[in-house]
Amino acid sequence: MTRKTLILVATLGSLALMLGALGFQYLGGLPPCKLCYWQRYPHIAAIAIGGLALATGLRALPWLGALATLATAGVGLYHTGVERGWWDGPSTCTSGSIDGLSTDALLDQIMGAPLIRCDEVAWQLLSLSMASWNMLVSLALCAVWIAAARR
Repeated sequence: MTRKTLILVATLGSLALMLGALGFQYLGGLPPCKLCYWQRYPHIAAIAIGGLALATGLRALPWLGALATLATAGVGLYHTGVERGWWDGPSTCTSGSIDGLSTDALLDQIMGAPLIRCDEVAWQLLSLSMASWNMLVSLALCAVWIAAARR
């Protein structure tokens, strides 16, 4: 494949993931959590970088595309760990512990609880959540960006 074709494939890959996320949100009724939004921002950057790379041919841009997709893969890994209970997520996104809380503190936690939680899997395929799939596909897209950069 040519450099330009690889850039196009990587850009369209991020676009497809974004369209899929929006489809789940608006057509599937699965609103995103905070970490889901964090995974979207690097894809938006990768799409913009791809457009610029195709328009200008600047040699450094595919490396930035690789960095963007690696960033979203990292957030996807973090989100997967939160969903599986490997580590805690942001306190604004998970239930948190109630051990040792006073009644007033517990009530404050309940009233301030997010409506969309990051520590619950909203959808899965083959035992992998959307965050896990995003991580895997984003790593593949990162490899495509690196291949484009090396051409």
